Amino acid sequence: IHILANSMTAITFVVAVSSTQDHEHRKGIYASEAQAQMQAEKIGCTEVHQNNGRWMPCADERELHQQMRRQ
Repeated sequence: IHILANSMTAITFVVAVSSTQDHEHRKGIYASEAQAQMQAEKIGCTEVHQNNGRWMPCADERELHQQMRRQ
């Protein structure tokens, strides 16, 4: 039973981390400048910017939202 409980805890943790990462990606927030740059190129931006220590595609959020609406 102890092994099963540990397995369930591990599965819950993986699901929580995956959900958080997916949510961040939908919002356009990335941990690295390189990730944000790749997304910027996909949506038609040439720059990236920082927001609270994280990276986002485009020069600023206004440009990001404009480009996202075009998709």
